[in-house]
Amino acid sequence: MHLLSAKWLWTGHQLVEDAGLLVSAEGTVAAVGTLAEVEAAAAGASDETPLAREDLGETLLLPGLVNAHSHAFQRTFRGRVQWRQAGRDDSFWTWRQAMYSAANDLDPDAFEAVSRRCFTEMVRSGVTHVGEFHYVHHDRAGQPYSDPDELARRVIRAARDVGLRVTLLRVAYGASGLSRAPGGVPLLPEQRRFATRSPDEALAAVARLRALDDPLVSVGLAPHSVRAVPRAWLPELAAFDGPIHVHVAEQPAEVAACKATWGCGPLALLAEAGLVDARFTAVHLTFPEPEDPALLRRAGAGVCACPTTEMDLGDGFLPLALRDGVPLSLGSDSHARIDLLGEARALEWHARALAGRRNVMTPPGDGAQPRHALAGRLVNAATLAGSVALGGRGDGLRAGAPADLCALDLDRPAAEGVPPLEAAVFSGSPEWVSAVWVQGRRVWTRP
Repeated sequence: MHLLSAKWLWTGHQLVEDAGLLVSAEGTVAAVGTLAEVEAAAAGASDETPLAREDLGETLLLPGLVNAHSHAFQRTFRGRVQWRQAGRDDSFWTWRQAMYSAANDLDPDAFEAVSRRCFTEMVRSGVTHVGEFHYVHHDRAGQPYSDPDELARRVIRAARDVGLRVTLLRVAYGASGLSRAPGGVPLLPEQRRFATRSPDEALAAVARLRALDDPLVSVGLAPHSVRAVPRAWLPELAAFDGPIHVHVAEQPAEVAACKATWGCGPLALLAEAGLVDARFTAVHLTFPEPEDPALLRRAGAGVCACPTTEMDLGDGFLPLALRDGVPLSLGSDSHARIDLLGEARALEWHARALAGRRNVMTPPGDGAQPRHALAGRLVNAATLAGSVALGGRGDGLRAGAPADLCALDLDRPAAEGVPPLEAAVFSGSPEWVSAVWVQGRRVWTRP
């Protein structure tokens, strides 16, 4: 067993000072609380293996950060799309052409290499679990590899090689636009690597990937969007029994096309097909219909916001109506920057800019530690809520939960005199992360 002590620890529900956390040989949390409480638990444990102790000093221990929405291959063009030719407009749709070019330029080795680079950066920023929204399936000619799951296995291997827990969200992608035709608008040539030929093909791929023998790998389903999945496919995909993630209402043009074609917004279309329930996460939802927040609350479904990417692409801000009573997780999406604490504070700062007031996302009620209620909610969006969105329980640091955690070094000028949780969420950065554990195993230590 391994006993970690730290100046502070956030369980996901409570801030503990002079804290301890006991890690079992199986990689779960055996005890958590004040150091005195955890030392007493260790002394009473029946485990006869020697107790290793480690004092982390002026550190805040957090549940591991969860990046609930990632396209790892897009890390390859960071910084390469931050300019435009004079006289030409630039938008999500022109950015998408650059994304297609990047996707079509990667062979399996390059795909794995850029994924590993991306995941290495995640681990070093405190991420312990990634939801990889994976939609590049075929070779450059649009033909399946001899192993049809070649690229999915490559991205999983890249994540596991650097120590990450990974949920592979296998994408179904069958059309290039909305149409009343049964198959939607045919795919463009530049989308041929994404092609899914039927709902059965997507579900069969998920079944094969679920057979992988690794307890730190799980699999979900991702119907890409209402513009990329024919309506006729949706009820069959809704039969899947795991986490379901969908890009929803990311752009006004998508919403307008859906309403013109089917007479309702994207979320209502997905709900009609049976997809929107407690398994469901709407990614982005920057342009919801007025009824969408209530629909999500009734269904127990969540939203994954990606504020950095949404700013980078000009998508807009998550509307205020979705910040009340709807579970919110976070992702770094296209990886313009990988900083989950930065994404968390952007949730609140964007809300302040939209509302014209401060502390907008403070939870209702006093709670046990009201001073930390807002910071706790924002940290939990980057941790517990992401776990739930990816099919986990969102336990945080409690006895019996996986020992996925990260340590933030608060012995730095920006944190001096600042309450620890508020320092982390309102000033912290990836450079503050000093160590990361996944299932009780230390996977990275800052040199």
